[in-house]
Amino acid sequence: MFGSALAAGMLGLASFLVFRFTARKEAEYLAGKFGAAYAAYAERTPSFWPNPMLYRDEAQWLFSTSALRNTFRDGLYFLALFPIIEAVEYLRLSGDLPTLFTVY
Repeated sequence: MFGSALAAGMLGLASFLVFRFTARKEAEYLAGKFGAAYAAYAERTPSFWPNPMLYRDEAQWLFSTSALRNTFRDGLYFLALFPIIEAVEYLRLSGDLPTLFTVY
C-alpha cells in the first residue's frame, strides 16, 4: 500500500514539475507573440491552480455549434472503446484470450 502511495506522490510531483516548466516556456512564447494583450490576460488568470473567486458569469454566452458537435463526435471514439474493453476483459477471464502481461 505504501509503495502505491509513494509512486503516486512521485508521479504527481514529476507531473507538477513538468507542467510548471512547460507553462513557463509557453508564457514566454505567448508574451513574445501577443505582447500587452497576453500580459493583461496573465494578470487576471491563474497560471496553474484555478481560482474560483475570479469567475465572472456573462449574461449571454456565444459558442460555435459546429465546434460543439465536433467535440461530441471526438468524445464518441472514447465511448466506443468501452464495449471493446469489456469484450476483451470477458474473453480474457473466460480463458479464450491469453493474458500477455499484467500492470500490477
